[in-house]
Order: sequence, then C-alpha cells, then structure tokens
Amino acid sequence: MIMGFHRGNLHFASAACHCCRFVSHFLLFVPSLHRFSFSMTSPVLATGRQRFPIFNPNGSNSSLMLNLNVPACELHVLLSQLLFKLKLVPFLITGNSPFNLTIPVMHISEGLLQNPRPPSLLLHLWYDTYPFHCYVVILVPVVILCLLLLWPIAEDKMGEMQKKDVVPEYKPSAEEEAQNLNFEECLKLLKGERDEQRLAGLLLVTKFCKADDHSSLRRAYDAVGPHFLYRLLRTGMGRGTNNNQDAYLSLSITVLAAFCHVPEIASSEDMVLNIPLILEIMSTQFGSSVLEECYEYLYLVSTASESGIKKFCESGGIKILASQICSLQDGSHLMEISFKLLQLILSRVSLDTIQKDDLSEISVIVAAIAKQFAVLHNSLKFEALHLLNAILSSKDSSQLHDVLRLLPQDSWSHNVRIGIMDILQNRVAPAERLQALILAESMVSIYGEDWLVSQASTNDAQEPAPADMCLLLVLEQSRVEIAVLLNELAYLKYEAPQHTSATSEAIFSKRRNVAVAYTLVEKIIKLISNVDGNDGILLDERTLTKLILQLNETIAVVLEYLEDAKEHGQKKGDDLLASVRIIGSYLAEAPLACKEKVQDLLGYLLLVEGEDEQRPFYSVCFLLPMLSQITMEIEGCKALASCKGLEAVIDCLGKLVGPNAFMAEDNGRIVLACDTIMNLLLKKDTVQMVLDESAIVDLLKALAYWSENTNEMSNMMMASSICSLVFDYTSEEALLNCPNFNHSTLSSLYRLIARCLTSSEQDTKADMDLFEIISAGFSRWAHRYPHFREAVKK
Repeated sequence: MIMGFHRGNLHFASAACHCCRFVSHFLLFVPSLHRFSFSMTSPVLATGRQRFPIFNPNGSNSSLMLNLNVPACELHVLLSQLLFKLKLVPFLITGNSPFNLTIPVMHISEGLLQNPRPPSLLLHLWYDTYPFHCYVVILVPVVILCLLLLWPIAEDKMGEMQKKDVVPEYKPSAEEEAQNLNFEECLKLLKGERDEQRLAGLLLVTKFCKADDHSSLRRAYDAVGPHFLYRLLRTGMGRGTNNNQDAYLSLSITVLAAFCHVPEIASSEDMVLNIPLILEIMSTQFGSSVLEECYEYLYLVSTASESGIKKFCESGGIKILASQICSLQDGSHLMEISFKLLQLILSRVSLDTIQKDDLSEISVIVAAIAKQFAVLHNSLKFEALHLLNAILSSKDSSQLHDVLRLLPQDSWSHNVRIGIMDILQNRVAPAERLQALILAESMVSIYGEDWLVSQASTNDAQEPAPADMCLLLVLEQSRVEIAVLLNELAYLKYEAPQHTSATSEAIFSKRRNVAVAYTLVEKIIKLISNVDGNDGILLDERTLTKLILQLNETIAVVLEYLEDAKEHGQKKGDDLLASVRIIGSYLAEAPLACKEKVQDLLGYLLLVEGEDEQRPFYSVCFLLPMLSQITMEIEGCKALASCKGLEAVIDCLGKLVGPNAFMAEDNGRIVLACDTIMNLLLKKDTVQMVLDESAIVDLLKALAYWSENTNEMSNMMMASSICSLVFDYTSEEALLNCPNFNHSTLSSLYRLIARCLTSSEQDTKADMDLFEIISAGFSRWAHRYPHFREAVKK
C-alpha cells in the first residue's frame, strides 16, 4: 500500500507506518482481554460499580457468559501501557485533549485512573457470537485518533521533502555556453562601425541563429539595423560599386528571409518597402539562385501584415507569380510556398479586385494549379484542390470563366478531371471528397454537363480511363453526400437545440453543400435526357442502368426528407424548395418513378415555399413538367384534383404571364401550365372536378393578359382553347357579376376566340386539335354569352 503512494504523499505513508506500529502493540495486548469476564446479559461494561455502554450489534440479551476474576491493577497496567504508547494519558488525565472524541477505551481508562487501587475488577463485556466486534469497537477509534495526532508531524515532513524535491536549475552545457559567447561576439560585429564587420556578423548569424529562435534573430536585427540591410540588398542588385554582386545578393536575401520569421520584423514598414525590390530580383536572371528565399520572404511579410499583401499586388506580384509558376518543379518546396502565398492573397483580397488588372494571369495560374492537381499524390494535391475551389467557386469568377472557356480543354480541364477522379476513387477524408464535388460543379458550370463524359488518361497508366468513369464517380459520391447531409439536416432542424448560433451555422453550411450535390444530380439528369439527342453523347446500356438505379435511390432519399418535413409541419425553406426542384427534374424524365410516394406527397410539394416567398410559386414551376405528363392520364388528374392542385397551377400561371411576371421570357413553363390546365378541363366529367368562381376569374384574367401580349398564333390558340373550356362552367351574366371581372376583360376574350375561329394558320396537327376544341365549345356555350357577336364586330 505504501509503495502506491505518490512521491508528494510520502508523509502520509510515514504516518501510516507509525499507526501500524501502534496498532500492532495494541493487537498484542488485545488477546489478554480474554482473561477478563465477558457477560452477554447486559450491554454495558462494568468497572467496579460504574457501568459504561458498549456496542451491541444485534440487540440480543442471551448468549455466552464468561466470568473470570482478574485483579484490577492488572487491567489498569495493561491499559496504561497501551495509552502510554499512544501518548493519550496526559490528555486524559489533564482533560486538555484537543480532540473532542468519546470512545469506550477512554471511558475505561478514565475510570481506572480515577480509582488506581480497586480491590478487584470484574469486567463484564457483552458481545455477539464472535468476539471480533469487541476488537472493532476498541480498535477503530484508536486508529482514527492516531492518524489525527500524527497528521501535523506528517505535514512537516512533507514540507521538508518538497524542499528537497525542488527541480535543480538548468545549467547549460559547455558547448551551449561557447555558442552563447560566439553569438555575443557576432552581435559585437553587427554593431561595428565598418561594413566589413557587419558583413562578417551577418555571415555568422546564418550559422548561429535558427528560424524558430526569435529572440536571437530580434537581437541580431536590432544590432545591424534595417538601413544596412537595405544598402546590402541594393548592392546585390548591382546598384553599388562592389563587384561581388551575386554573393551580396545571396547573403542579403537569405538574411532578410531569416529575419522575417519574427512577425514583428516581417510586419515592419522597412520590410514591406522591400517587396518591389524582391519582385524585381525575381524577374531577373540573378534571382534564380535565391528564388526560394524570395518566395519565403514574400510569404512571411504578406502573412505578417495587410500592407504586405497590398504592396505585393500593387507591385505586379501576380504577374511575376504567373510567369514563374508554370516553370516550377512539380511538387517542389517552391511550388508549396507559391500555393501558400496564393491562398493567403485569395483569403484577404477579393477575386474581383485581382482580376481587374490580372485576369489573364489568373487563368495561367489556374492552369498551372490544375496540372499539380493531376500529377501529385501527396498533401500538395489537396492544397491544389482547395486553391482551384477558392478561384473557380468565387461569386466574382464569371469573367474568369469566360476566359477559361477559351483555353484548350485538353489541357487544364483534362487535368482537373483526372484529379477529381483520383480523389473520388481513393480513400480520402469525406471533407476532401466534398471539395472534389464542389470543383466538379464549377467545371460543369463552365463547360456544361458534357464535361463529365470524356476520355481521360490517368497518371498511373497510359491507357485512358473509360469515358463514363468521371460521370459514375460524381453521381455515386453525390448520392452519398445527399443521404448524409439530409440526415444531418433533419437532426439539426428537428432534434438539436434550436435558436443557437452553432445550430444556425451548421444548417447554413449543410444547405450550401447539399445544393452542390443537387446541382450535379440535376446536370446528370439533363445529360441522360440528351443521350438520344443530337449532342453526340454516347452511353451504353450498362452505364445507363447504373445511373438510373443511383438516381432512383437518390430521389427516394429526398422524398423521405420531404416526408419528414411534412410530419414536422415544415413547408418553408430553401433546402425544401431545392428538394422539390430535383424531384421535379427527375420526374419530368421518369414520371412513374416512386409513383405512390409522389402521389401521397403531391399536395405538400405544391405548398413548399422558399425563404423569401410569400406564397408557393417556384415549387409549382419545378413540378410543371411532371404535372403536364401525369395529367394525360385519368389517375394523374384525380391525384392533382384531390389536392386542389389546379388552383395552384392557375395561380402559378397568373404569376408567369401577369403584369408583374416572375419569368417574363419563360414561355416553356407557361405552355406547360396551360397543358396541365387543359388536361384537367378536358377530363372534368370523369374526374368530377368543380372549379371555384375565384379560380375561374383568375384564370380568365391571366389568359386575357397573355393573349394581348403575344404574337405567336400557337399561344393564342392555347389560350383560346382554355377559355372555351372554362366558358362551359359559367355564363356571361355570372362572370359580369363577379367583383373582380369587367366588360373589358370579357371583350378581350371574345376577340381572342373569334380570331382563332376565323384564322387559317392551323398548319400543324396540334393547332388543328385546338381549333376543334374551340369550335366545339363555342357551339355549346354561345347561347349563354349573348354579347359575343357584338364584341367580335367591334
């Protein structure tokens, strides 16, 4: 037990040793108590005529009785010896004990000491079946008292041991003392009056001072002073009178780079003013020998102060960097420093500011980084990935994208594709995979979705990779990211603590990331839809099967996310709106996919709103391609009518063609909305659909406005056909009694129908079908609209 004590607690171990030694004496004494008389008839200890209470474990009054006559002096002697060893006698006699303890032993000894010579003593001790209880009653209080008495002594011993255990002062070795003396001599040289002395001191600084020894570097810099360093730099540039130009230049750049490891020195104005000179040196043939030190100097000064970055950009640093980065060795330390310098600049200066003067140079830098991203297989590959994302994903990169499109695709974009495939098909961190998807999304935004399908030769083999390899890898990783991110979003929105900054930031970040994956999936859906087109995209049946299976899994996950949101009463959010959009994109190509679940959620999907929307609009727009297809069947019409989807489509049409049109040039969505409405109206008898008066008025007003602002005959035929079908639901009198409907709107619709009935431009089959709908309707409702002929004559 003692060996287990900490070194600082040895005093307690010493106390325990003393205590154990006292207890051992007591244990030698205790067996002699068996010679006394023990009685179970009374739970007291008798000493002469005095009786003292003793612990009774079970309250029993009948047990073994032992009666032994022992002289009182013998018991007195034994107890006195014990108390003397424990040093308790003085306290008990004088009554000055510092501890207010009451234990049986003290009562016994006190009674005996008050009666030193009783004639005899009959000790009656009641105890249970085992005499061990008697030992415990006496032993435990004694041990506790011993520890309390020995504690002050142990504390004194602990203090003495702590003084002995003080760590001795560090004494430098002889070599270190000699080095310190040499450094002091170096400082004397740096403070010398002659340039030769200072030059010698600087040479010694490069030997004695390490990059992390900021204290020594600071002392050396203060000793030599910035003015001498500036003169030495100018001399190395050939602007002095000395012939040892290369040596002075090398020494100057090396020492300056070393001093800049101290942030206070690097941020000084003297160092910032040297940046134009360093850039000038880099642009000459003399700078090739000290190029690494120059890059290190620029990085350290730019890191230490904002003015350093500003001076670098103003002095043409981007142009110098662009002219040299392509010639740097792949994966070299110089390339690593240049990457760090670029990251630093992009983190503090907007791309818009940089590309105002250096747009073409930025494109050259992007191409060089893309090459490193393709050929490297170390940590620098990830640095290249982050740099490409910082440049291409910037909100100010539209001008740069235009310039990059002019570059040959088989150069930089080919390298980016190789790098992305390397990331996605190897075991790397999930965060890096997400960064690869972000880069892929940027490339698709520049070159279109066709960029995902191309022959690309990998780095490890001469044979080109399959054309669909990048496409399959991007879709698979997008599917995984969507599943993970939506699950995390659901937890943050419905289970995590709400209204906290951490939760809000996490939700914002995950929404942004899931939007990237959604965009890639939508681009792939568009790519698949164009496979049979004239774009030259060729995908074999095996690849198409893999793509469709992965897309089905992705859409199922998104529908589950929306179903969870519906159960929690959530219908507003950009993430929900983006989920509706991707579902609409896929169902436009595969309207029967996830049929049952889509029909169950159709009413909810039409109610989803973005963060800035007051009423649902974009969700309906995203679903229009699917709605126009499913309403061609009776089942689809019933599903839409049951959730009041027709009213949502009419409201969307009004916003598309009204005075404050949301999408004035989006004629395709207008036609899709009209197709959906017409499909429902043509099947009104089977579906047993009833239109509200307000919905009829809104629809007719939207069609009147649209027909007045279009010159395409096909649009007018579509509007006239819908009007003809709507007129079956009402009459002229009923319409004019509506508060929001007037003669002007009705006359406009009359003229529209009359023009379509008398037009001879029905050249296509679609126009002929619409003409038949208009003429058949006119024959049914003409008698209910008596002013139709008058309006046509006007």
